[in-house]
Amino acid sequence: MEHVDVVVAGTGGMGAAAAMHLARRGVRVLALDRFPVAHDRGSSHGQTRLIRLAYYEHPDYVPLLRAAYGLWRDLERESGRRLLVESGLVMAGPPGCELVCGAERSAREHGLPLERFAAAEVRRRWPAFFVPEAWDAVHEACGGYLFVEDCVRAHADAAVRCGAEVRSGVEVRGWRGEAGGVVVETDQGRIEAARLVLCPGAWAADVLQLPRMPFRVIRKSLFWHEPRNAHRDHHAAGVMPCFAFDTPQGFFYGFPTLDARGIKVAEHTGGRRLDDPLAVDRDIDDMERRAVESFLAAHVPGALGRLSDHAVCLYTMSPDSHFVVGLHPDDSRVAIAAGFSGHGFKFASVMGAVLADLAIDGGTAHPIGFLSPLRPLPA
Repeated sequence: MEHVDVVVAGTGGMGAAAAMHLARRGVRVLALDRFPVAHDRGSSHGQTRLIRLAYYEHPDYVPLLRAAYGLWRDLERESGRRLLVESGLVMAGPPGCELVCGAERSAREHGLPLERFAAAEVRRRWPAFFVPEAWDAVHEACGGYLFVEDCVRAHADAAVRCGAEVRSGVEVRGWRGEAGGVVVETDQGRIEAARLVLCPGAWAADVLQLPRMPFRVIRKSLFWHEPRNAHRDHHAAGVMPCFAFDTPQGFFYGFPTLDARGIKVAEHTGGRRLDDPLAVDRDIDDMERRAVESFLAAHVPGALGRLSDHAVCLYTMSPDSHFVVGLHPDDSRVAIAAGFSGHGFKFASVMGAVLADLAIDGGTAHPIGFLSPLRPLPA
C-alpha cells in the first residue's frame, strides 16, 4: 500500500489550490483526479469566472474574499501569468432585487466602495448595456474576472514545484478511517495517508458520505456571442465591464470580449438536474439558448450577433446554496470542501489555504464557521 502525508482527492479549483498550500507547508502531498488538470468535465473551466467583493449572497463571505484577492495576486506574481482582471462589475435589477440589495448590504457592513448609478447614467457610461429606467444599478470597480483554467494550472504547477505529486487518470472510489490513518480506495489500489482532503466537485454526494447534507448537480450552459460589427468597440475588454443582471426572467451574467468568440454570457438561475456527472449532455439546449438570446436582446442588444461557441459546466448545489467547508463530522483527519453552488471558484485561492490549515492544524483562523457541514439547514 502506498503511503503519503496527505491525499487530496480532486484537482479542480479547490483541490489544486489545496495541494499547493499543503506542499508549501512541507508535507508530502499526493493529489488525485480521474481527469487531467484544467479539464472541461466539471466546474472549473470555460475561460472566465466572476470575482467581486461586495458579495450579495452574504456579508460573511467578504473577509474570505479579501484574503482571496491577495492570494490571487500572490499567485500571479509567482506564476508570471495574468490571472485576475479588475474590469469593474455592473450589477442591476428591479428595485428591491436580491442582487443589488445584497451587494449594498455587504458594502455597508464592510465599508466597501460601491457606486450607485441611475439607469440613464449606466447607458451613457457603458453603451453596451440597456438598463430600464426604474431599475437600480451599482458598479464595483474591483469586480472583474479570473482566467479559470490558467488559475487551476498555476496552482497545480506551483504545487509540483513545492514537491507535490499531481496524478491524473485515477478514480477515487471511497475512503475510510483506520487506526493508522485514512485509507483511500482508488481504481489503481489503496493509498494510506495521515490526512485526507476531499474536493470532489460534482461527485460530492457519493464521496463525502454526509447524509444530512444532500447535494444536487445542475447542468449549466455558457454561450459566446460575436457582437454586431457596429457595436464591437462597446463590448471590448477594457471598455465593457463584467455584468450581472437580476431580471424577472432570470439572473444573467457575462464578460467582455476577450478573444475572437466575443462576449460570454450565461444564466445563473435555471439549469437541468443531473443524476450522473459522467453522463452529461453537452449539446446546446434550445430553451437555454433562447433565454440567453432574449436577455441579450433586452439588455445587451449589440452583442446579439452570431453564436460563436458553447460549453457546459456543472454546479454542485448545497441545500442552502452556501459552501460546505470544514472537518468531516465523522473523522477529524478529513477536511472537506464542496457544494460551491455556482459561486465558489473566486474563493479557490483562500480555500486552498483553509484546507491546508484544517488538514495540518485541525483548524483555521479564516472565518469559515458559517460554512460548517454541521450548520443548521433549511427545512
